Amino acid sequence: MLADTIAAISTSMGEAAISVLRMSGPQSLPIASQAFKLPEKLTPRFAHLVPAVDAAGSPLDHGLLLHFKGPASYTGEDVIEFHGHGGVLVTQRVLERILACGARAAEPGEFTQRAFLNGKMDLTQAEAVMDLIHAQSTLALRAANEQLGGAIGRQAAAMQQAIIPVLAHIEAYIDFPEEDISPETGADLLRRIDAVLEQAQKLIATSEQGRILRHGARTVISGAPNVGKSSLLNLLLGFERAIVSPTAGTTRDTIEEIIQVHGIPLRLVDTAGLRESTDDIERVGIQRTERELDRADLVIEVVDASQPASAVQRLTLPDSIASRRLLILNKADLGIHADWSTASEGLGTVVPPIGGSGSIKAIPLSCLTGEGIEPLRDAIRSIIATAGPLAADHPIAINARHKAAFERCAERLQAAKAALESAAAPEFIALEIRDALQALGDVIGQVDVERILDVIFSTFCIGK
Repeated sequence: MLADTIAAISTSMGEAAISVLRMSGPQSLPIASQAFKLPEKLTPRFAHLVPAVDAAGSPLDHGLLLHFKGPASYTGEDVIEFHGHGGVLVTQRVLERILACGARAAEPGEFTQRAFLNGKMDLTQAEAVMDLIHAQSTLALRAANEQLGGAIGRQAAAMQQAIIPVLAHIEAYIDFPEEDISPETGADLLRRIDAVLEQAQKLIATSEQGRILRHGARTVISGAPNVGKSSLLNLLLGFERAIVSPTAGTTRDTIEEIIQVHGIPLRLVDTAGLRESTDDIERVGIQRTERELDRADLVIEVVDASQPASAVQRLTLPDSIASRRLLILNKADLGIHADWSTASEGLGTVVPPIGGSGSIKAIPLSCLTGEGIEPLRDAIRSIIATAGPLAADHPIAINARHKAAFERCAERLQAAKAALESAAAPEFIALEIRDALQALGDVIGQVDVERILDVIFSTFCIGK
């Protein structure tokens, strides 16, 4: 695969000021000499103004051409980039000329895949490229940059280096079976295993943070009909996304939008009002609301606080989500009924929850005037950070693939530890430790590469 030369348009299709075409492989420079009129001396990493020409030598476009000589390039190979005018047709014509001169159209993610295969980055850094492109919040961008800088890869490699001496000790006892593992040596090996186990568990704990940063905290806006759920969605978005009407049952299906609040991506879901209904379509919408509540990271319950608390229909939530409920006392501009004001503390009024004891904080809000929106944003940040967990000061957020590998590593190390403590045969201990090392290798792509490459790089965009 690395013997051929690939090419692709690396910028989005559409009209723009410029477009970038990228070519990588051993024939990049010879192909460029056919598709462009190059100067006599092409200085690496220097922008040259050149024309792109067709087979007859007629100009197709004029732009800046750069040559990145391997291995000092993104892919580790000879790379040519042409920055031309950003028209759809002219860019396509230049690409067609490059392909006609001997290049092959690149597959999704193939440039980054070549960078990985040529040792320019480990697998976690390659995955971080797409995280960086898809980042929808400042915290997600920060986490992607940390991963692109090799933070996860370095930790996995350090864990490998800590485990290898343990395996070496165990295998030494296999080679010399007449020697038993002394209590002192066994205790030292257990300490080393425990240290790596602790690191693995800390990384596993960041997987939920990684899910939220990559996909957004699923935030369901729910409540009875006509309490202001769609108005709240529009207020948080800053534009009118949902239809607002005094007619109950206007929202009959879920509406999703993504925003960020204090750097946290939220996947806002506006839902149908919960009530008994004889309308078949509305009942389907209510069923979808109930499903959304079951998988929510945060539930924003909206009530009409101008009405007595005893007259308001409240949500009954399972214990798994009850701690991630935020109550919004909407229509505060009409005045909050005295039933809701049992105390005043922290972010807002404290009211009793439904189906439980104690109290929960509520945010007085007016979707009409916008009063209370900043306390609401602060409360959302506080709940997600507490229940996520989402540690803003923790730069690492592993993805699902990393989590599975670290969990496998932790399981194997736990098994090795149990075998060591029970004085099992060294061969069994060594087998578990080898499996743990292989799991760490999966994280950074040192073992079983073919099994995971296609899955990872197939999610990339063309030209990256």
